[in-house]
Amino acid sequence: MTFGVPLLLYLIGGSFGLREFAQIRYDVHKLHGKVDPALKEKLKPNTVTLESEYEKLEKSNLDNWENIRGPSLWEDSRTVQKQRREALRLKTESQD
Repeated sequence: MTFGVPLLLYLIGGSFGLREFAQIRYDVHKLHGKVDPALKEKLKPNTVTLESEYEKLEKSNLDNWENIRGPSLWEDSRTVQKQRREALRLKTESQD
């Protein structure tokens, strides 16, 4: 009896409280649900198609690619990037 009554009050009060908070949520959504037409134009979905992306891939040169390894967890990314830039600079200078 000492646990049953508070539990029932808690459950019933929680259901009413939840209903009120949910109603507030839906009321606010109705008020702020209207979108500015300029923003709506900006948010229109892109007209990117599968065919256009395939054409981009066709134009790209996939035969001359270079595998670039990212830094490991224990490596400092800035020093790794600096070393790679230096190696690339030396490589391009030696080709000239």
